[in-house]
Amino acid sequence: MPAAIAGSLLLVMLQWVPRNSRWRLLPIIVVLALTGRYLAWRAFVTLPPFGNHVDFFFGIVFLSIEVVAVSGSAFSYITLSRSRNRSADVEANKAWLASLERPPLVDVFICTYNEEREILERTMLGTLGMSYPNFRVWVLDDGHRQWLSELARSHGCHYLTRSDNAHAKAGNINNALRHVATLDEPPDLISILDADFVPMRNFLSRAVTLFKDDDVGIVQTPQHFINPDPIQANLKATDVWPDEQRYFFDVLMPAKDAWGTAFCCGTSSVIRFNALKKAGGMPTDSVTEDYLTTLRLKRLGFRTVYLNERLSLGLAPEGLKEYVTQRSRWCLGFAQIVRGQDGPFRFDNGLELKDRISLIESMLYWSGAYMFRVAGILVPVLYLLFDIHAVNVSVTDAIAYFLPYYLSTVIVMSWLSGQRILPIMTDVSQLLSAREILMAFFVGLVRPKGQKFKVTAKGGDRSQRVIQWQMMARFGFIMVLTLAGVIYAFGEKVSLQDSSVIALYWSWYNILVLTIAMLSCIESPRLRRSERLRGVLPVKVWADGRIGDFKTADVSLGGLRLSGSAPAPVGTEVEFEIEHMVLKGRIVRVSSKEFAIAVDTGEDAQVAMMQLVYSGNLESAVKRVKKRKLVKKLAYRVFE
Repeated sequence: MPAAIAGSLLLVMLQWVPRNSRWRLLPIIVVLALTGRYLAWRAFVTLPPFGNHVDFFFGIVFLSIEVVAVSGSAFSYITLSRSRNRSADVEANKAWLASLERPPLVDVFICTYNEEREILERTMLGTLGMSYPNFRVWVLDDGHRQWLSELARSHGCHYLTRSDNAHAKAGNINNALRHVATLDEPPDLISILDADFVPMRNFLSRAVTLFKDDDVGIVQTPQHFINPDPIQANLKATDVWPDEQRYFFDVLMPAKDAWGTAFCCGTSSVIRFNALKKAGGMPTDSVTEDYLTTLRLKRLGFRTVYLNERLSLGLAPEGLKEYVTQRSRWCLGFAQIVRGQDGPFRFDNGLELKDRISLIESMLYWSGAYMFRVAGILVPVLYLLFDIHAVNVSVTDAIAYFLPYYLSTVIVMSWLSGQRILPIMTDVSQLLSAREILMAFFVGLVRPKGQKFKVTAKGGDRSQRVIQWQMMARFGFIMVLTLAGVIYAFGEKVSLQDSSVIALYWSWYNILVLTIAMLSCIESPRLRRSERLRGVLPVKVWADGRIGDFKTADVSLGGLRLSGSAPAPVGTEVEFEIEHMVLKGRIVRVSSKEFAIAVDTGEDAQVAMMQLVYSGNLESAVKRVKKRKLVKKLAYRVFE
């Protein structure tokens, strides 16, 4: 008990301790100690008696799933005990890059299959506007579109296509690698961009500095998004809850980089060309060719480093179906890696121990975390409705063993992640894709070869409300069973000392998670063609012969919203200056405290706005999670 009290006090004090403090390891040790204590109790005290075969079977299954999930979490805590920021390395290496007689030649590959003209043109123009002095832009078209060939060449980009679509994105890149290798001046580096990712002006000038060390094979930068992901959008929590990828790119990848286990994530990366040639190009035996590229290059002595700077902006999956498709593809590709020659259990493949541990950590996540989320929904239903006791525990024991473990994991992970990992929201995101991810994981393990690369669709008409009925029906069915179990428990007059009270509380939590998951299946229409980015920038406006100084509240590709009283009525043609650019537009909306300007639709104006939006001076992500506002948003969403 004294140790538990001391640990609790330590955890409470975390809110005043910086995440990168030298004391970072201490709360992690506390969590791991409480986790070990909890697992020992679960294994030796809470299992049903062997004589009750049905209960014992389900008890063993549930315990096994929980051990896998908790072990994965333990690995994650160890990984998060370190973190690295390479921005200082970039600054230190700038002089090296500037001193070179010829900066490394970079071939930028824009990989496309079926994206719209507007998305592709935006990426081409943004890429051509980079400040790096020595690069070429290649549009790699796996959609065989004549109009794209003409568009690319009209903007001064090179265009490549091929006769088939073998090996999907990896095959597309390999076709381009073979082509550039035959040129009079082959590249020194390759940069890969997905069709919807627009690099900022300093993307290459920052990333290339890290190739000063000859053993750096890949520089990976994070993926940031101009639009909300489906969970943010469908729960109307865009301004209070970050997109799901922020924990991975802002917290986990810097930690993996500190351990030397960062890996390529495809888009927004730069790769040493000769290293890729030695590896035989992008590997094609996994649909996640990016991670596999890191492993192949490691075996050749090249490492992957991670530069955690916002250097590109792309599109997050815009619909729930696309979100699930993307996650299940990542899971399938990882399962293929586990089964392949680069897997963690192939001890003759030359991987270091830390790489094997990192792979095992990911394997436990894709399997254990999602299996536990499903089991966590079903176990209380089995208990209350079918009298199957997978866990035998009293309330007092749960308070003594489970509660300290649970609270410590919630508090410490919330602290380590900068509030990006919180109960309910994390459970909802996992539940939404659990079925497809688990299917992908086991398909990848059992039949790793012959699986197709499923493209994440971007763009298209999002102006109509869409309800994912199949997914909602699945959650609704489980909700009915959970509610039936709760009603039955009250009819049986549950004892406060009985295990069933744990199942009852657990069911109430699941009802909340299921409710939010069902609401996430209702996709609200997105009427804006261009997302708004927040930022305060000075703007000078000329209207009706008068000049006014204002500041932006937000900016999009189509216009800007300004704080202050409008200088003229709606419909007035104006000129405005922002970031040393003078553009034309029209006042389209006026209120007492702000007004909006729609920018001229001419090509020059649109290019200027694109450069402004993707300059890095504006922000779309939620930097600080507002938990109280998040609760209000969820409550409003539930009861609206």
